Amino acid sequence: MSNWQSTRDPQGPMKKSITLLGHQNIESADADGVPESAKRFSDGSRWKLEIPSVEGPAAFKVVLEEAKKRKIKVDRISQGSGIMMQTDDEIKEMVAIGKSENIEVCLFVGPRASWDIGKQPLSSAGAVANPTLRGGDQLRYAVEDVIHGAELGIRSVLVGDVGLLKVLGEAKKLGDLPSDFILKTSVALPCTNPASAELYQEIGASTLNLATDLSLQQIAAIREQVDIPVDVYVEGPDDFGGPVRHYEVPDLVRVAAPIYLKFTVRNSPGLYPAGGHIQGVVEATARERVRRASIGIGMLNRYGLK
Repeated sequence: MSNWQSTRDPQGPMKKSITLLGHQNIESADADGVPESAKRFSDGSRWKLEIPSVEGPAAFKVVLEEAKKRKIKVDRISQGSGIMMQTDDEIKEMVAIGKSENIEVCLFVGPRASWDIGKQPLSSAGAVANPTLRGGDQLRYAVEDVIHGAELGIRSVLVGDVGLLKVLGEAKKLGDLPSDFILKTSVALPCTNPASAELYQEIGASTLNLATDLSLQQIAAIREQVDIPVDVYVEGPDDFGGPVRHYEVPDLVRVAAPIYLKFTVRNSPGLYPAGGHIQGVVEATARERVRRASIGIGMLNRYGLK
C-alpha cells in the first residue's frame, strides 16, 4: 500500500484548504469519472437547445426556418450586439416571434468596456475586461438598456459584468424588474469553478454560461455546487478557444443537466455589433449554427438518448 496520500484526501497534505472550503460547503475537487446529475429543468427535461448570435429578427426567422427543416426544437436564442444596437421595432418583432414559437429571447446588455474609450480592453493582457462596465455612467447606461428592453417585452438578458449582475438581481427582489426576468451570465464573465458559480447564483444569476474549455469532471464539480441551469458551448467561437465537442454531447447532458447545449461555428468572423453591412454573414452563420446543432443532437438520437 502506498503512503503517498492524495491531495484530495481530507486528511492528506491539503487538509487545511479542504477544511476551509468545507466550512463554506464548497466543492474542493473535480469529480471522479462522469457522475450523473439528478437535477432537471422545471419541465423535467435534462437538456435544451440554445442558438447564439442571432442578431435581429431576420436572423431569428432564418433559425426557425432551418430548425423546422431539420426537425429540431430551439428553446432559446441569444444575441451579442446588445439591446441598444437594435431598433425598438426589431426588438418588438423578436419578442413577438419568441412568444409565438415559445422560444426564450435573450439579448446582451449593450454597453461594455470594449466599446468605450478606454485602452485596457484593447490590449493583449486586458481583453478579460471587455464585457465589464467602466464607471458609474456606463453602469447607468447598462441599467437603462435593461429597463428599456424590459419595457419592450424582453424577459431575458445576457450579463457580462459581476456588479451589474448584482444590481439586476437586487432589482428583481425589490420589484424594479419582473420576478420572472432571466439573468444569464455571459461566457465573457468567467465561470470556471464551484465558488464562482455559487457566487453568481447567490447574487442573481438564473443560468450560468460556463467557460468553453472545462473538462467533464470540472463541469461536474460546478453542477454539484449549484442547481440553476448551465449552458455549454458544444462548438465554441474562435475568440473563446473554439472547442468542438460533439462526441461529448451525451456525457455533457449526463453530467451537467439541466444544461443548454449551445452551438456556434468555428472559422467565422466576429459579428458584434451586427448590422446591414454584414447581414449576409449574420444570416448564413445563423443557418449554419442550426445545422451544427442538428449534428450535436444527432449524437443523442444515435445512441437512443432523450
